[in-house]
Amino acid sequence: MLIAAGAFETNSAVYPLSSTELYDPCLGYTNTEQPQITLLNTTLNLGESLIVTGAQFRGIAEGSSGNTQDSSADYPLVQLRSLESGQTMFLSSTNWGTNSFTSLPVWNFPPGYALATMFVNSIQSTSGIVNISVPVPTVTTLSSTHLTNASFQFGFTNNPGVLFGVLATTNFSLPLTNWIALGGVAEIAPGQFQFTDPQTTNNPRRFYQIFSP
Repeated sequence: MLIAAGAFETNSAVYPLSSTELYDPCLGYTNTEQPQITLLNTTLNLGESLIVTGAQFRGIAEGSSGNTQDSSADYPLVQLRSLESGQTMFLSSTNWGTNSFTSLPVWNFPPGYALATMFVNSIQSTSGIVNISVPVPTVTTLSSTHLTNASFQFGFTNNPGVLFGVLATTNFSLPLTNWIALGGVAEIAPGQFQFTDPQTTNNPRRFYQIFSP
C-alpha cells in the first residue's frame, strides 16, 4: 500500500511533504497461494449441504514437532458469515479434496444472504455470496407427547430449518384469530422439533395448533 501526502499545517504554518511511504500489511502469503472458489451453491435451503469447487483447497503440507504452540493442518475450512447479523459458523465437511468441499447439512443459521469463505492453512479465499432460505414445511405428524414437571411437551419431525409457532385455546370452536400465540418451536436437532407448554397446570384442557409463518 502506497501512502503519500502533500502537506500538513500546524500553528498556522504549512509544511510541504515530499516523501512517500510504502506500507506492507505482512499477510505472510501471496495471491498465488490463496485458495480459489470458482463455484458454490448460490441458494441453499437449511438442511442442505454447501458444495464448493475451486482450486488449492489443500495448502502447503505441515509437520508437527509436538510443540503445544504448533497446530498442523492440511484440510480446508469454510466459514459462513451472515450479512445481516454478522453471525458466523464454520462448516464441518463430509468430503473434501484439492478442488472440492462438501459440508454437513447446514442448520441453525439465520436465513438471508451470507458470505462463504474458504480458509486453508489460515489463508483465506475471496468470498462467495450464498442466499440461505427456509425450506417449505411438510405435513407434520407428532412423534412424541408427554407430561414433565406439570408441563406438556410434544415433538415432531419436519424439514430442517423450517420455522414453526404454536397456537393454543381451551375452546376448540373458537376461530384461529382468537387462539393464543404461545411462541416458537425449538429445533433441537436437524429436522427434530420440540415444544413445551409450562402453563398446563393452569389449563387442564388445552388444544394446540402448529403453524409456519
